[in-house]
Amino acid sequence: MSLSHAAYRRALRVMPGGNTRTSNFEKPHPTYLVCGSGAYVTDVDGRRYLDFQNNFTTLIHGYGHPSVVDAIRRQAGLGLSFAGPTVAEIELAELLVERVSYFEQIRFTNTGSEAVMIAIKAARAYTGRDLIAKCDGAYHGNYDVVEANVTTPPLAGTERPTPKGEHSGVARSALSDCLIIPFNDIERTRKIIESAADRLAAIVVDPLPSRIGLIAISADYLTFLRNFTLRNSSLLIFDQVLSFRLGYGGAPVAKPNFPDLCAIGKIIGGGLPIGAVAGRTDIMAVFDPARADRACVIHSGTFTANPLSMAAGLAAMTALPRSEFDRLNVLGAQARSLIAEAFASVGINGTVTGEGSLFRLFVGPEQVASYADTFAAAHDPRLRSVVARMRERKVLLSSIGLGALSTPMTGTDIAYLAETLEEALRSLKSEPT
Repeated sequence: MSLSHAAYRRALRVMPGGNTRTSNFEKPHPTYLVCGSGAYVTDVDGRRYLDFQNNFTTLIHGYGHPSVVDAIRRQAGLGLSFAGPTVAEIELAELLVERVSYFEQIRFTNTGSEAVMIAIKAARAYTGRDLIAKCDGAYHGNYDVVEANVTTPPLAGTERPTPKGEHSGVARSALSDCLIIPFNDIERTRKIIESAADRLAAIVVDPLPSRIGLIAISADYLTFLRNFTLRNSSLLIFDQVLSFRLGYGGAPVAKPNFPDLCAIGKIIGGGLPIGAVAGRTDIMAVFDPARADRACVIHSGTFTANPLSMAAGLAAMTALPRSEFDRLNVLGAQARSLIAEAFASVGINGTVTGEGSLFRLFVGPEQVASYADTFAAAHDPRLRSVVARMRERKVLLSSIGLGALSTPMTGTDIAYLAETLEEALRSLKSEPT
């Protein structure tokens, strides 16, 4: 019995399903990790892997970045958390506001899910409306109103769809305030949201939604959403919890289409728990407890803006100048090119999507351009087989084929990724059908 298997058996006795994150669930058991260094992690059985999971895209510097580790140690010596604010949160807020032109003020949270949640609450307070629109197949965390139609079959027709909760814990009452729209489809979206325009508080959209397939939002669709919200006094909310790693100022977007609010997280915490909402000063004012003349959103949290996360985040973001984003994005383009070549070389149909330092591979389809394509491909068992075979060869990807680069990686690591994928595909092809 492996030590990972033994750990899983222990976990089953004290945790439902043996885990605390559903995303970690695997059969017959997950791989338990014990340490990381640079671009590599080591499991409890001593096996060392090249890690393209990076805690689900969070660890843009991989493991053990000296500046981040030093910042955590220094802050730990001063204090782990306080009841009062610290200068560290001001410093990280200042850095983020300086980098992103449409960030005027920031509110920190503990997770990306919480960031989306309070952005939605801010939109409701600011507009006085309740209805929230989100895209079919998009994931926006664990807040009931947007925890709908994440893995359900894609929309059909142009009638207003009935939202479907992602699991039985989603309140049916919350779903009545959710409107599902098709990503990158202007005409079908228009027909769905026009009849509800007077009740719409906000549209939440991810510029590069991972669950939809790491397909970028089209410029025309974004322009349509921006114009619609402006015309109908609704807000446009970006969810860049994952896609903020695409560039120095997050996902690139033209000035006329800047969102009103943006939820971010993951890379801004240096590997520690964090999230944030940023946006226009007049909207962010709903969080100001000193303003009694308008609606106020009460938002607190024992560990919100905790100094460890602030210090780690400041160090991590400071170590990401424009040049480092550019270098990482060049490596990302190289990875996607070599992945495509691997499919062609082996003669198995497949494709790769993504931008910047992100990629997602698919086995089966030659093109993935919509959530319908992604949904169909997700049910091909060959993908999980390829991911498992790559893990056997000491390369880690997420179970859906999602990968994220980290700054310690070089062209050698990207070449090894492609080589390992090609070996996994050849092994798959040699099996009897």
